[in-house]
Amino acid sequence: MSDEIKAEVREAADASQEQTPETSTPVEVGVEGVEEADAAGAGEQDGKKKKKKKKKKANNMKNIALIYPDEKYPEGEWMEYHQDFNLNRVTDEEKRYNERNEEYEQRVNDMRKAAEIHRRVRRNARNKIKPGMTLTEIVNIVEDATRKFTGTDPNGDHVDQPKSQGVAFPTGVSLNHCAAHFTPNAGDKTVLKYEDVMKLDFGVHVNGYIIDSAFTVTFDPQYDNLLAAVKDATNTGIKEAGIDVRLTDIGEAIQEVMESYEVEINGKTYQVKPCRNLCGHNIAPYRIHGGKSVPIVKNGDTTKMEENEHFAIETFGSTGRGYVVQEGECSHYAKKQGAHSTPSLSSAKHLLKVIDDNFGTIPFCRRYLDRLGEDKHLYALNSLVKQGIVQDYPPLNDIKGSYTAQFEHTLILHPHKKEVVSRGDDY
Repeated sequence: MSDEIKAEVREAADASQEQTPETSTPVEVGVEGVEEADAAGAGEQDGKKKKKKKKKKANNMKNIALIYPDEKYPEGEWMEYHQDFNLNRVTDEEKRYNERNEEYEQRVNDMRKAAEIHRRVRRNARNKIKPGMTLTEIVNIVEDATRKFTGTDPNGDHVDQPKSQGVAFPTGVSLNHCAAHFTPNAGDKTVLKYEDVMKLDFGVHVNGYIIDSAFTVTFDPQYDNLLAAVKDATNTGIKEAGIDVRLTDIGEAIQEVMESYEVEINGKTYQVKPCRNLCGHNIAPYRIHGGKSVPIVKNGDTTKMEENEHFAIETFGSTGRGYVVQEGECSHYAKKQGAHSTPSLSSAKHLLKVIDDNFGTIPFCRRYLDRLGEDKHLYALNSLVKQGIVQDYPPLNDIKGSYTAQFEHTLILHPHKKEVVSRGDDY
């Protein structure tokens, strides 16, 4: 390359650097110019590398759990389903949720209504019950008030809908050694005495949702500690009840509390014993016993209570052996669940229709059949029992001379709390 050409190249390169040294456009040069440009570029890159080594950026890569210590990670992008066949998913799910929520709220409201009626009926009964009354008079006070409050009395707005609401099962007025399942049949003349211990057990239902609650009536203060033991045991069972709680654990807690009490009656001291073959139970629509039993002693049953279930927590304490047997004239009955064979007797067919129309699977007693005009029903009723269509529930008794007491409440296991629906100022 001539000296003149080299001089021109140098002048062009110098002029370019003077104008925009960092942003100038490339200039075609000869071979020697290229070599010089390459050398200059290499020098600049070496300088940048040295600067980078000095800065050394921090390394931000670490276990992701250290960045999110609560283990809650950001959500991605939410998008609506846009396809025609997917549009119903959101609306249908909302509809199902709302339906379930409305159904649950209605059920709870029905139970609260029944519980409020129960509180008012028992308040009325407590003010009227006194020694010298017949047991028939006492059950009529309870049942007439229940029918009045539920509108199923002769002048009520539900008189033509006997299964919509009303009395949930026969009113129990079991005395002394009789723990449960006694209500007077027609013609019974039994009188309540000052020295008696009476379990007043009655129920109210609204749309089949039953409130089952009971208390014990006494007049003689020597029974106070017996009642205190059973009331404390029932409250212990209520306290221990909850979602995922094992039934045997509730029974164990009840047993421990009840057996810690003693009572002196007529100069003799007794340890209060739980009636080990009696128990509480869950409640299903139109079914007083829903299938789960809540023991009042430790029994090894690891079945658990579940969310939204509806339980009657009841305990029975006794000065006797703490074990009951079926004994005496039967008064309590209930139609069994499921399909049944057709009754063989025409009178039994007729009676079954009366039971279906007025009670369904709600328990009833012979007095209720008398009230409906079925005064000659015993033979047909026994026939239905023998065929397995109706279940009988005879009185449950401890040994004669002993005394038994009962307290009971109904509760709902809501997802967040339990509600003792039947709780009142009295117990």
